[in-house]
Amino acid sequence: MREVIPLESPVDATVRPPGSKSQTIRALVAAGLAAGTSSIHHPLDADDTGFARTALRGLGVVVDDRTDPWLVTGSGGDVRRSDERLDAGASGLTARCLIALASLVEGSTTVVGRDRLPERPMAGLVDALNQLGVQTEATAGRLPVTVIGTGTLPGGRVEVDSRDTTQFVTGLLMSAPLASSQLTITPIGLEGSPGYLDLTLQLMKDFGAKAEQTGEDFSVEATGYVPAEIDVEPDASAAVYPMVAAAITGGRVTIEGLGTRSLQPDLGIARVLEKMGCEVDQTDDTTTIRADRPLLPIDVDLSGSPDGSLAVAVACLFADGESRLRGLGSLRFKESDRLAALASEIERLGASASVVDDVLIIIPGHLQPGRVETYNDHRIAMAFSLVGLVQPGIQISSPDVVTKTWPGYWNLLESLSGDLD
Repeated sequence: MREVIPLESPVDATVRPPGSKSQTIRALVAAGLAAGTSSIHHPLDADDTGFARTALRGLGVVVDDRTDPWLVTGSGGDVRRSDERLDAGASGLTARCLIALASLVEGSTTVVGRDRLPERPMAGLVDALNQLGVQTEATAGRLPVTVIGTGTLPGGRVEVDSRDTTQFVTGLLMSAPLASSQLTITPIGLEGSPGYLDLTLQLMKDFGAKAEQTGEDFSVEATGYVPAEIDVEPDASAAVYPMVAAAITGGRVTIEGLGTRSLQPDLGIARVLEKMGCEVDQTDDTTTIRADRPLLPIDVDLSGSPDGSLAVAVACLFADGESRLRGLGSLRFKESDRLAALASEIERLGASASVVDDVLIIIPGHLQPGRVETYNDHRIAMAFSLVGLVQPGIQISSPDVVTKTWPGYWNLLESLSGDLD
């Protein structure tokens, strides 16, 4: 348990969040498939990326992560078979990239996970591999998934059921440059955050892949990857927490390294806070949030920024009226059932919350001290810790869960009353 100490004054800080998890894992996979050594600058060193590194090493990729930048010597597509099962930890993106990558292995590869990951859906990706002629074994479309590869991913056309997550498409896209011929992928029922597919395409192009989107189709030529030098942006999903901290304390925060150039979907939370009455200023590589008036309630679709929606829900506790956060169905399949968890913990702290289909309805109330259950979910812990910056007596259970994506989060929270280097 960790108790959050309220701030004595509004947030006034400049923050550079840790490296993007999304970009770090994608860069590791592309570098691991390139022919040569790549450099990854400012990567995220956290639990999720640790499991990705270990799994790639099991496939013959050399990862030197002793200093920044990480140096990754790839396989050139000649991926060796691992004698051990590949453990994705609790990272959905890592698992889905590994399942697709396993098709490049000659022989049997089993991908496993821990915590809630074995309950999360993999069927859309497994079915897509089956369509391409890759033999797989899975029970009810869940981990563990075994892929019986032939040493190459077949090309052609494939439809991918993307109602649960865009990561099924990302997993296939990341391995597609090593396919036997051009691969065209058509997402079906695309929900969640399509902006992450833009992130995937850009990262692939940074490593020399020829990948394009035409209408609904994503086409990738079988040209492989070349080594690259990548500078990972700060994580926009992490940046939402100091942004909301400024909003609810009537303060100011500047996020360094994230501005109008960024493709990360969760940076769109800045514009949501603008709708709530905050002032937002952006340059190419900075975003500043200022709050000097009461927050307004909102009715907004957050399907494009599901990870950032948890911090927005906390901001709504301090708004002047009922808010409705729409498009949150994908939250049921994350590290916890985040929709149910949000409603439960909001009620625990004295406000009102209900879930109707994929809509979270929040009615502010008189907040009270309480111990927040985190459900072994890093984003539940980080989001509700923000309440404690204003309301005394907020305790966060299992606070170490933040190491999944931000090991230094609690240091940040303690530093938000002044500039943090």
